Amino acid sequence: MKQAGTFVTCLTLLCTLTLIPPAACTSRSNLQSIRLPPGFSISLYAGNVPGARSMALAPGGILFVGTRKEGKVYAVLDRREQNRADEVITIARGLDMPNGVAYRDGSLYVAEIGRILRYDNIVSHLRNPGEPVVVYDRFPTARHHGWKFIRFGPDGNLYVPVGAPCNVCEVEDPFGTILRLRPDWTGWEVYARGVRNSVGFDWDPDTKELWFTDNGRDWLGDDLPPDELNHARVEGLHFGFPFRHGREISDPEFGGRTSQRDFVPPAKELGPHVASLGMRFYTGTMFPESYRKQIFIAEHGSWNRSRPIGYRVTLVRLENGRTTGYDVFAEGWLSNGKAWGRPVDLLVMPDGALLVSDDKAGAIYRITYEHLDGKKKGTGGPQ
Repeated sequence: MKQAGTFVTCLTLLCTLTLIPPAACTSRSNLQSIRLPPGFSISLYAGNVPGARSMALAPGGILFVGTRKEGKVYAVLDRREQNRADEVITIARGLDMPNGVAYRDGSLYVAEIGRILRYDNIVSHLRNPGEPVVVYDRFPTARHHGWKFIRFGPDGNLYVPVGAPCNVCEVEDPFGTILRLRPDWTGWEVYARGVRNSVGFDWDPDTKELWFTDNGRDWLGDDLPPDELNHARVEGLHFGFPFRHGREISDPEFGGRTSQRDFVPPAKELGPHVASLGMRFYTGTMFPESYRKQIFIAEHGSWNRSRPIGYRVTLVRLENGRTTGYDVFAEGWLSNGKAWGRPVDLLVMPDGALLVSDDKAGAIYRITYEHLDGKKKGTGGPQ
């Protein structure tokens, strides 16, 4: 690992001119402390995106960004095509934890706690999108784990997780699931059960099988249980919550309440309490071959561990559909037990760069790789 040497040189001027909020300026001054593998560098893509969480890309490079506590949705623009944003537009405000965003066929979809909204012809109406269409409003309104990550799958359906409304408890559908909404919005079906709280998923670019992160329960100690990276090869599988955590940890309260033995173990046990959120298969060609079709995970960081952990981007390596490694890719948002930033979501850009959102610093970063010839090459995957 080496300390990244790339830092946005115009940042000081932007802060001086108050074009970036003061708190964000302080956080961005730490960007040079991020450590990456040799050849990689990180820069500031946008520094005035308060609460930045889930991301979705539209044609023309328009990046849509959801939030949680802020209740806002942003459009982040790079009009000059200089690989950093030159404008951030607030396209919606006053929403109920609009964490999830997805773009399809000219429309932006936004997930609140209890419903899905649709903003039509959004690219042409960024400054005045009008009232959204409510496409579905029959989700539970429980706020514990109620914020949602959404994405359209290869099958054209919208996938929506519904977290358990508790730390650990027995749940009934639709809690503790990943749902699949039909394109006609007439209702949902359960794709996966036994999922405590997934805030990120993606599909293998070759097999089209679903992979997702899941946050482990609290209060079993600093080192138990692990977070999980799960692989749903088919629909209808159960991933263990609340009865089993990780590969073989029986819940002290609920572990003996079921006779079911066919729970699917995690494809990879992640760090305990790292709060694994957004994940993406790397589908670009800018990064070296060894990173392609591997899984990057944004670890938001622990909230109640005696020694904080997470606050980083990790890499899970795959071979023939099986995990073979789990390593730190980018770290430095946590220093001496204190965090100045918290990664949330990831997105592969058309040129192959990897974007990372940060809701604590209110920023979006751009990670690139420079070849030995000094040029950044490659493209991203389909967006």
